[in-house]
Amino acid sequence: MTLKQTLEVFELLDDAVVSGETVKTYFASRGAKHIHVQTVSGPKGSTDFIEIVIPGRRGKLLGGQVPTLGIIGRLGGIGARPNQTGLVSDADGAVAALSAALKLTDMQHKGDALAGDIIVATHICPNAPVRPHKPVPFMEAPVDVYTMNQYEVREDMDAILSIDTTKGNRVFNHRGIAISPTVKEGYILKFSDDLVSLLEMSTGMLANTFAVTMQDITPYGNELYHINSILQPSVATRAPVVGVAITAQATVPGCATGASHEVDIALAAKFCIEVAKAYGEGKCSFYDADEFDRLVQLYGPMHRLQTLGTEQAGVQS
Repeated sequence: MTLKQTLEVFELLDDAVVSGETVKTYFASRGAKHIHVQTVSGPKGSTDFIEIVIPGRRGKLLGGQVPTLGIIGRLGGIGARPNQTGLVSDADGAVAALSAALKLTDMQHKGDALAGDIIVATHICPNAPVRPHKPVPFMEAPVDVYTMNQYEVREDMDAILSIDTTKGNRVFNHRGIAISPTVKEGYILKFSDDLVSLLEMSTGMLANTFAVTMQDITPYGNELYHINSILQPSVATRAPVVGVAITAQATVPGCATGASHEVDIALAAKFCIEVAKAYGEGKCSFYDADEFDRLVQLYGPMHRLQTLGTEQAGVQS
């Protein structure tokens, strides 16, 4: 049950003057202890990066060896003020990630601590800019994606779930959530059977998945089309990354208000929690390590797809 936490986080963020410190204070009042907030400025304003660590029973924070799962809420901003009034659709990634963090915090204080550490990272910006994009306008972040990766992708994340609103397109035509294939070091790998099973169990429906293109797993700033930033964490890590998309039947701009569906956000958070449970217990694999090694042996490393390429085109944005 994550709907309660989702509604709480939604109301917390739906505030014209909300900040990372506001969120930190709220989480601290619920018992969270490992919270870090940092304000970072860019050419288009500033945003507050927030990281919440929920320590596991046998996680690295307490000296254990259980692998760490990262949950990243991807977005441009939670609001587009003064152009739009209220929380925008683009905020869904932050709401989902923080809802998962709040539920995990509540679980821990009720005696249900997970085996491994969970690191939840996102950023809080209630007045992000908007830029033209087809088929609908995109939300922009005050800082570039390179900076976002610096503050949201941690080296000690052994696997990553990247949550992002993915409604501003005409290729997804269902409402709910969907997962991507696993992306690792420039390779698009097969869908994880474990993640597909967990998705079906947590939603009660057949798994919805989405296709990934080569462009999507390259860094922003190379002048190539990206469906959105959902897989941008994959360019900054060797860890396997899976996108968790919050989707819609209709094409919805990220800057639209009144376009978030709390039940869908709660589903994304619940799925991430179920993955966190299974991953820490060694019951969920993001990829087949032997097959990945065989791919690299046959075709060589694909790290170049994690860079801006041979021309080093432009500046990441």
